[in-house]
Amino acid sequence: MKPPRSVAQALADASRHLKQAGIADPARDARILMAHALNVERSRLTLMQPEPMPPDAQARLDSMLAARSAHQPVAQITGERAFFGHRFCVTPAVLDPRPETETLVATALEGAFRTVLDLGTGSGCILLSLLSERHAASGIGSDLSESALEVARRNAERLGIGRAEFIQSDWFSNIKGRFDLIVSNPPYIAQAEMPALAKDVFEWEPHMALTPGPDGLKAYREIVAKAVSFLHRGGRLLVETGPRQAIRVSGLFRGAGFDDVRIVKDLDGRDRVVQGRLM
Repeated sequence: MKPPRSVAQALADASRHLKQAGIADPARDARILMAHALNVERSRLTLMQPEPMPPDAQARLDSMLAARSAHQPVAQITGERAFFGHRFCVTPAVLDPRPETETLVATALEGAFRTVLDLGTGSGCILLSLLSERHAASGIGSDLSESALEVARRNAERLGIGRAEFIQSDWFSNIKGRFDLIVSNPPYIAQAEMPALAKDVFEWEPHMALTPGPDGLKAYREIVAKAVSFLHRGGRLLVETGPRQAIRVSGLFRGAGFDDVRIVKDLDGRDRVVQGRLM
């Protein structure tokens, strides 16, 4: 009688399958999907490799491999993504939270705030990460997409954060009041650059969260110009940018009257966040 396939064999086959499909890091993705199929932490996979692969787990893995071979992002397949020490629900309605965006959160936490507005909140990962570190603070996350707001509300409930309100709004259109801190990771990819994106992004992530139009600066112009009417004196505005946009965006900050404007690099040394203070 033929012995059952081991976890190690199934993992090796999964990695080969993804490699043949043109996935950039097949071994990593195979491990993530395998752990999800087995419902275990990735750290346990090494110990489990000699064990037989359960048939139900193999069926789940096969389904996920088919999705990943079609370049659906891993986070959409597993339904979650780790970000700033938490796990966030992810669906096709929101951007996959990216490690470079943690630079925005870390920079925002360098200063004090009691009230925060997150424009284009998506999954809510920025706002909820900030509130998880500032227990006396409260905030609003706005987004034009009601589907995205549903994901953000689910993440707030999942993390047990009741100090966040989520509002459907086209940037500031439905926002009232003033804040100590305004943050945003707006769409910033120029329209002409969209076809060059990886299939995982171009074919699966919401385009309204990726590109604002021709030059990639439309959202920054509106956010920076209007933020002065929604910040307390001494309040800060922080936005994530593409590496080639930070200098131009910092110019928008200065033109709108912000002081102490600076560019913050991410862990790869690329310009990533522009910060300014309303004096």
